[in-house]
Amino acid sequence: MPDALPPVQSFDPELLPSNLRGWVVDIAHRMQCPPDFAAVGAVIAASSLIGARAVVQPKEFDDWQVVPNLWGLIVGRPGVMKSPALGEALKPLFHLQLAEFELHEAAHEAWTLDSKVAELASAEREKKAKGLASKDPAAARSLLIPEVVAAEPIARRFTVNDATVEKLGELLNANPWGILSYRDELYGLLTSMDKQGQEGARSFYLQSYDGNQSYTFDRIGRGTVHIPRICLSMIGGIQPGRVQEYVRGAVAGGSADDGLLQRFGLTVWPDTAGAFVHVDQWPDTAAKAHAWEAFKRLADLQPASDTEPQVWRFDPKAQALYVEWSTHLGQELKLGELHPAMEGHLSKYRKLIPALALIFALLENPDTQLIKEGDLLRALAWCDYLRSHAERLYSAATTPETGAAAGLLRKIKAGALIDSFTPREVAVKGWTGMPTPEAVRKAADLLCDFDWLRRDVIQGGAAGGRPSERYRINPSAKGRAIRAGLPD
Repeated sequence: MPDALPPVQSFDPELLPSNLRGWVVDIAHRMQCPPDFAAVGAVIAASSLIGARAVVQPKEFDDWQVVPNLWGLIVGRPGVMKSPALGEALKPLFHLQLAEFELHEAAHEAWTLDSKVAELASAEREKKAKGLASKDPAAARSLLIPEVVAAEPIARRFTVNDATVEKLGELLNANPWGILSYRDELYGLLTSMDKQGQEGARSFYLQSYDGNQSYTFDRIGRGTVHIPRICLSMIGGIQPGRVQEYVRGAVAGGSADDGLLQRFGLTVWPDTAGAFVHVDQWPDTAAKAHAWEAFKRLADLQPASDTEPQVWRFDPKAQALYVEWSTHLGQELKLGELHPAMEGHLSKYRKLIPALALIFALLENPDTQLIKEGDLLRALAWCDYLRSHAERLYSAATTPETGAAAGLLRKIKAGALIDSFTPREVAVKGWTGMPTPEAVRKAADLLCDFDWLRRDVIQGGAAGGRPSERYRINPSAKGRAIRAGLPD
């Protein structure tokens, strides 16, 4: 049997800026997991801290701007340490959030006292004004003018885990430069937005990916809530079986086929095979401090003004390189030779690659407002790496019979099918990847090519009728499967 999953590029630590590289490698080594998990988590964390505070204008003269808020998806089966690695990569944000809450608590206590004093002073002035109302109305009026009281302090939010769309809108209204949405398991969020009545939530998330669009809620009871800018970064994990199931639905048309999945440009599905080594060592303190300092610097990044971001551009060499890459991408997309799902995914690289280049520039050259050739070259290396993982992601749709054939073979090995079967008999069982007789037929035909099955065509009886087909399991193949111990 051919491998059901296309090969992917392994992660090269050189893809990361120097101030994140050692820290990510140390996390992966201590957890004995692919470095892809922590690397994507670190890049998404950096993108969320920048948010809409800085943008890149990829074209030399055009005013098109890219906000570097990115979405990432970590694919791995249970037990491969994707959640612990992701949690470790996001720890700097959790630390920043804790420090922010502590500062906010002190500021809010001071504001509460100041508000109480202002309230008492107002009552005292009102009392005096009452006595002057008939004698000196002008003086009484001046006493009733309210003093300017500072607005209630609002804590900056770095992350949000599980919020309704309405609550998320409130948080983004208070944090217009951006927030990170972190979900340990993204499958629930993705499927919830496919349900009837969730069209508004889906539209909100789709628009939040742009990072510079406004959004307006119109609700009975809540009234009209206008949010000037919704900028959301997102990261989470998902299991292989569930993501394949979702991919098949997302590319089959309908409400899920709207580009939501394609927005997860930093999707990684690394190989997890290999020997396990027990590692028990203290974290690399120097590498950790170097990385956390970089995150702190991004957290302190200031926009150009209260409403306008910093604007970054490519230097001349980077600009020429970007034009070359962008032209090649545009030509490839226009050929129409890619699967529509893959074509839609690659079209989102028009934002992804400039955004990555900006993130890398802010991590290593934060004071120039120029993206250098090296920053863009690193982003383009990510492009090649991520494309291989995208091909694996969409293989559930582009070559569904391979995965279905592997699933059918597992069922045969497990004894769920004894001697023979028809496509319809299997389809009614509702097994993953085989929802219809036609899907079962394609999977079974592939197994026939490798001698696991034999296809028999049974002609109609004397009364006529359509011929039927039945697939017989090769007895020696069943024995070979058991003896070989084929992997699941």
